[in-house]
Amino acid sequence: MRKLAHKLLLSLLAAGLMFAPVMGGQVSAAAASSTVQSDIQVYVDGSKISFKPAPIQEKGTTLVPMRPIFQALGAQVTWEQQSRTVIARKDFTTISLKVGSQQGVVNGKSVKLQVPAKLVRGTTMVPLRFIGEALGAKLSWSQAKRTITITSLEAQQEELSKPPVLEKYTAAEIVAMNDDKVVMIETDYAQGSGVVIGDRWILTNYHVMLRATAGTVWKLDGTSMQIKGLVEYDETADLAIIETSGPLGIKPVEIGRTDYLAKGDRVVAIGSPLGMQNTVSEGLISNFHYEGYIEYLQINAPIDHGSSGGALFNENGQLIGITTSKVEGSSANLNFAVSSYNVEMLMASLADKGGTQTAKFLPSTLPDSLANASNDEIASVMKESFGSIQTMRGITTLRDWKVTRDAQGWLVITATIDPTFYMYYSEAVAGDMRLWTVDAVTELKRMLPDQPFEMFVYYEQTFGYEPRGIAANEKTLMADGKWKVSYPVIHAQASDRAHIDIRS
Repeated sequence: MRKLAHKLLLSLLAAGLMFAPVMGGQVSAAAASSTVQSDIQVYVDGSKISFKPAPIQEKGTTLVPMRPIFQALGAQVTWEQQSRTVIARKDFTTISLKVGSQQGVVNGKSVKLQVPAKLVRGTTMVPLRFIGEALGAKLSWSQAKRTITITSLEAQQEELSKPPVLEKYTAAEIVAMNDDKVVMIETDYAQGSGVVIGDRWILTNYHVMLRATAGTVWKLDGTSMQIKGLVEYDETADLAIIETSGPLGIKPVEIGRTDYLAKGDRVVAIGSPLGMQNTVSEGLISNFHYEGYIEYLQINAPIDHGSSGGALFNENGQLIGITTSKVEGSSANLNFAVSSYNVEMLMASLADKGGTQTAKFLPSTLPDSLANASNDEIASVMKESFGSIQTMRGITTLRDWKVTRDAQGWLVITATIDPTFYMYYSEAVAGDMRLWTVDAVTELKRMLPDQPFEMFVYYEQTFGYEPRGIAANEKTLMADGKWKVSYPVIHAQASDRAHIDIRS
């Protein structure tokens, strides 16, 4: 809270002290030539402040007794008799006023005063506007009521923290408002969803566009449009903005804030799971998670593969997230969306660059061909591009990459998986392992179109005893008396067609 107060205070000082200390509209120029006892009333956050003596006006500036105003604004005040100086402190702000001096000091910086602090019948009177704005307060003047109204920094913060009062809608109404703003995305590599955020711009997940070289956007009315490429992306937050070949003719989605959300709030998701375009699901916000600067909304609204890049709406019909991932194999509907906070950061980054970037697809990290590559070069490519499997249970690294050629001319590729990870999660991550294998086989076929190949990823572990229940050809007695267990958990092969086997 103090950091926020400090930022707001600095902003107010920058704007307010330019005009200090004149209280506009109080007295005419002719009447401002002398000190005048006034009938002005002062209110701080709705409470009337009692002053003795009463406020006075001089040269259009209102002066008030120092202690009541500092106390009303939450500042501690000290009077140094010898130097005739008022010193007030509040949070990050220190104010110093010397009686008779035309300079006030705020956090060590001098500010010119039109009217200095002065002693009136033994009471130190200070310029009201200068004091209020130095402490971050807002001041307004009512000529008709002869009243100065002061809103303290704390009252401003409290007002800012209040959630806006917005109309709430049913799920059907939310869908009616936003269904056409959600599109299906098909690339030459993947299928996902997207949300319209501009005349030609669509927001989606970064991983939906990964390795794509061409793509199509399908609108709700059945028409399609080609994708020109990406204009902005954040790989860490898994967000990307793509540009279409022409105007979409769709009003952009309204983006909401997540700082007013709470666990248990109702949400509606729209996306294209498994290619089922603009499927609607409803649920609750289950939790909030943070990884660095990324905010994730955990939801129980059902999503699936193909929902990536889809929209998550609050009950006011505003976009609050982009559906991104799920925990496979769980019956608890553990699903996740990247927050609209990160969406706004990405859109701000695009705006800062002028929004004129040339749309282009992501550069490939793989070579066009491995036809003339050595075995070591192929092993290096596999380690670099396929050296880990990302799963909903974490990332597991594959090691010991080797490439050989057998007597029949087949390329044989081998690696090993982390045995502890496999023992714990083999059943839960079988689907992720299969997707990784499909990806690897597809790319190998592209890079080696005329080369038959076979790929093995092995589970390997050493035991001090002979393990039971394991096939004889999958365990070996070593020279040191220990037993080595080794068997393939991924086996893929491809020639004219591909075959994949996953052992879980």
